[in-house]
Amino acid sequence: MAEQTTDVLVVGAGIAGLAAALEADRQGADVVVATKAERPEEASTWWAQGGIAVTRDDPEQFAQDIRHASAGTADAGAVQTLVAEADDAVRDILVDTLGIEFDTDGEQYDYGQEAAHDEPRILHVDAATGKHVHVPFLNYVADETDVTVLEDTAALELIRHEGRVYGAMLESDDEWAPTFAGATVLATGGIGALYPRSTNPADATGDGIAMAALAGADVADMEYVQFHPTACHTEEGTFLVSEAVRGEGAVLRNANGERFMPEYHDDAELAPRDVVARAVDTERERTGEVVLDVADIDFEAEFPDLAAKCRDHGVDLPAIPVAPAEHFLCGGIDVDDRGRASLDRLWAVGECARTGVHGANRLASTSLLEGLVWGRRAGEDATGHDAERIEPPELLDSDPALPDNFAREKLHRLRRVMDEQVGIERTPDGLRRAQSVLRRLKGEVDAYVRTRTSRSLYELRSAAVVALLISRAAAENEESVGCHYLVEETEAPAVDAD
Repeated sequence: MAEQTTDVLVVGAGIAGLAAALEADRQGADVVVATKAERPEEASTWWAQGGIAVTRDDPEQFAQDIRHASAGTADAGAVQTLVAEADDAVRDILVDTLGIEFDTDGEQYDYGQEAAHDEPRILHVDAATGKHVHVPFLNYVADETDVTVLEDTAALELIRHEGRVYGAMLESDDEWAPTFAGATVLATGGIGALYPRSTNPADATGDGIAMAALAGADVADMEYVQFHPTACHTEEGTFLVSEAVRGEGAVLRNANGERFMPEYHDDAELAPRDVVARAVDTERERTGEVVLDVADIDFEAEFPDLAAKCRDHGVDLPAIPVAPAEHFLCGGIDVDDRGRASLDRLWAVGECARTGVHGANRLASTSLLEGLVWGRRAGEDATGHDAERIEPPELLDSDPALPDNFAREKLHRLRRVMDEQVGIERTPDGLRRAQSVLRRLKGEVDAYVRTRTSRSLYELRSAAVVALLISRAAAENEESVGCHYLVEETEAPAVDAD
């Protein structure tokens, strides 16, 4: 691919990246969006089911629910920013610009109820809101604006010098070249590929966080990895069973047929996600299985897309077998209320960013909203800077290519370590063992990256960097809070370093 320059480079094309690109385009900037995705479902936004929360008539209660779900750790200023701009962002982009038709009860919006929300406030389209938002958003940006969208294009490394970012090295079809930008906005999504069971797309390797950290940007709250309590895991794959299903009245039962959540929390199935995830994990280990029982709700009518997916995966309704799965990283690149990172000319939005809204645990259906609000803010703030060319990093490709299964095997080892030692429950010894293995793995990958360049190798490097950041942050935080849950030392499984 050829070298290029632009006013604003956005890396990632989920809702946050598209919101940033749209706002920068509105400001008259020349914008390039680079995305690894070739199809909408390869972006995290497409996978979002529940919907997008709004304030309705009580913004203070919404703010209180966010703070409560975070176990009191959410940043007060960030929460107020989100709540104050929630309705305007949704109206501006999703309703007025994209014309999204959220579900109604015939006259008014059919607001959904989800865990830890004091009232129904979730705008949704069936239980597949993400794809109903993402596809028209991507089409609008590509067809109705001057934004250039580069599909199947990965960012390998930031171009930086003395605390400032000048763009990124982009790769497509095994060719790479610098894209110089006046402002670089990272919107690369989550880290689901670091765990064997996740609700994220398969290529969610934490690229933006890794690139930013390697460039010297501050990261924060990396230990707060949220696991969704109800992912259906079958031989055909893993898929999310939206929290909205529990909001409508579905209940969790163990292998003995017992409804168990009332014993764990007063809010039962609608307790905060970290509580429900740990309870499901405990009951699966104790009894062998947990199912989400949808017998008492009109599942086919209320959630037709989910019902079809269950049938496609061989699920025998009304009992959906579920297990916790990695869902959302609450931490990431540390940013301010405009999405500005600690490096000059670098912004981050969406799941790769740590705005402070989520603290130690994210409230359901706030991720799409955060992406919209911070995407708009970052897109506006990132304009007005001229691109400058500096000497880009030299990416070498002098050694023979690695075997096709090299990255896959290393990533499998990394996932096993993360699953066993850095999952829903953690021990100090387990975290130390994880760091030891991950340091060796990262050292191996670094040695290969010095003389070889490929997307899979750089994705593996991203995964190793982010895994180390998570395990280190978890080891340094000696207090159980939200998603970060420490248990007493037990005989933890040994991790093979090979």
